[in-house]
Amino acid sequence: MNLHRLDLVSLALFGFVARSGSISRGAELAHLAVGAASKRISDLEAAVGAPLLERHSRGVTLTPAGQALQRHAQRILGDVDQLAAELSDFAAGVLGVAHLWANTSAVTQFLPGDIAAFMARNAGIRIELEEGDSSDVVLAVLDGRAELGLFAERTPELGLQVRPYRQDRLVLVVPRDHPLAAREALDFAEAADCDFVSLSANTSLAQRLQRESAALGRRLKLRIQVRSFDAMCQMVAAGLGVAVLPEAAVQPHLVSMGLRRIALNDAWVQRQLLLGARDFAALPRPARLLAEHLLQGTAPGN
Repeated sequence: MNLHRLDLVSLALFGFVARSGSISRGAELAHLAVGAASKRISDLEAAVGAPLLERHSRGVTLTPAGQALQRHAQRILGDVDQLAAELSDFAAGVLGVAHLWANTSAVTQFLPGDIAAFMARNAGIRIELEEGDSSDVVLAVLDGRAELGLFAERTPELGLQVRPYRQDRLVLVVPRDHPLAAREALDFAEAADCDFVSLSANTSLAQRLQRESAALGRRLKLRIQVRSFDAMCQMVAAGLGVAVLPEAAVQPHLVSMGLRRIALNDAWVQRQLLLGARDFAALPRPARLLAEHLLQGTAPGN
């Protein structure tokens, strides 16, 4: 096996062939002549020392060796694209990139202002931000897709180092004409029999509601699940149920959507958001500066 004979053009071509199921179509996508493409595929098979494709009258399918090559080729080409993007950033004067994943609560309530302030002070650092469920955020940091992650407490940390980031408070949100709309505050138990609008089941907020309902001996009556706080507010405004949301996330929609915010007396509505990293001391400089900036907001007086 002579893996030194592998090259990026051939790996990209192989990916096109694998996805299209055709050497001729793969050659077209790679902007190569069919003969040149066939020669590159043969050279790949010679380098690997095993057949990569099963050829038949309707095209080609991958052998087990071909499937393994495709998986690794996708990762290699993705790394090369990332390398090219980061090097182009340096050429344009960017001093580095910080990769941050965050849950919806952090993205909606706190990060717009925090990131804007950071970039105003650190114009040479670019932030790549991706939104995900809290459990996905933890996994992204663990497997290296992100250097930093913001997620809700009660999410399994799986060995990450964590620091407190911000706190938020959950409130009940109801339509203006709902029977509970006149209340200023109540216990969650008083609303537990209502129909609920929620985020998807694997989010930390949805899991919290399920646990607290179960603790009351109730089964949470989910009428609809959506993917954003804005969509939850829209569904509540349409009369499809009530919702439990972070107070800051619902505030902009109270007047425009005709919603009522009701305080919940339960202790669990006060939530802690956490900043996680595999090792804060070993962070690259851009991510370290971002972490220090995000944690400044947790200091007394801020």
